[in-house]
Amino acid sequence: MKQLQVEMIKISREYIIWCDESIKKGEFYSNFYGGVLVRSSDLEEVLNRLTAVTKEIAITEEIKWQKVDSVKLPAFIRLMDVFFELVKADKIKVRIMFTKNAFVPVGLRSEHHDNEYFLLYYQFFKNAFGLKYSNPTDNVVDIRAYFDYMPDTISKRQQFKEYIKGLESLRDFQKAKLRFKKENITEIDSKKHLPLQFLDVVLGAMQFKLNNKDKEKPLGATKRGKRTIAKEKLYKHINLKIRELRPHFNIGINTGTETMEDRWSHPYRHWLFKAGNTETDITKFK
Repeated sequence: MKQLQVEMIKISREYIIWCDESIKKGEFYSNFYGGVLVRSSDLEEVLNRLTAVTKEIAITEEIKWQKVDSVKLPAFIRLMDVFFELVKADKIKVRIMFTKNAFVPVGLRSEHHDNEYFLLYYQFFKNAFGLKYSNPTDNVVDIRAYFDYMPDTISKRQQFKEYIKGLESLRDFQKAKLRFKKENITEIDSKKHLPLQFLDVVLGAMQFKLNNKDKEKPLGATKRGKRTIAKEKLYKHINLKIRELRPHFNIGINTGTETMEDRWSHPYRHWLFKAGNTETDITKFK
């Protein structure tokens, strides 16, 4: 019996996915969603290294993009160095999704507008990581989905979790032998989950740059503030780290693929989500 349990532990695998969202409406880009995926086989190493670097630079508060300033910039650069070392080693997978305001969906019904937040979140979780290409083996993989607290009614949040669980009934997910247990789909406090905090910095950097916040000046000022300059420097550092993975990386478009399996195999990807039926509003381009 004991030998059987050991064998089952070796076979059993999990993908742990932390998800968050950023600004709902930006000047040029909106509806930012982000996710971090770690395989259970890499989880201990990832958490140990993220914990170690926070202790190294003596960070005791929650790590967030909004806290970046000129004083904390060196610490945040160090955090991102370690984070992207893990991404480069494919110990961590990162996905960012957003919409472009110039592409205006048409033909939407009122329920689409009312549930836009969850409809987009569902599309992000379902497709961004390329999960259906992730498991060519005969072994079942459990999905553990952690969502940062979602600002909506209890009924809508519960319905969303039911839709996430329902993914396991889709043919592509069944073929990939992906399993979603109800107790593994939950909302969490980001203060208790370092991967989500590191994701917040990357997600914040992307919406900062895409919405030209790096060019903002305080009211009445002729120069940018020190905090804005520090954030721009951190964004550039993050961009450099991504370009080590993808030399021709462009933050405002879909990350390219050579095969469909790249949607899973790539450690870092962006997705510019575009509805099936849109009109172009040229006044909303950068």
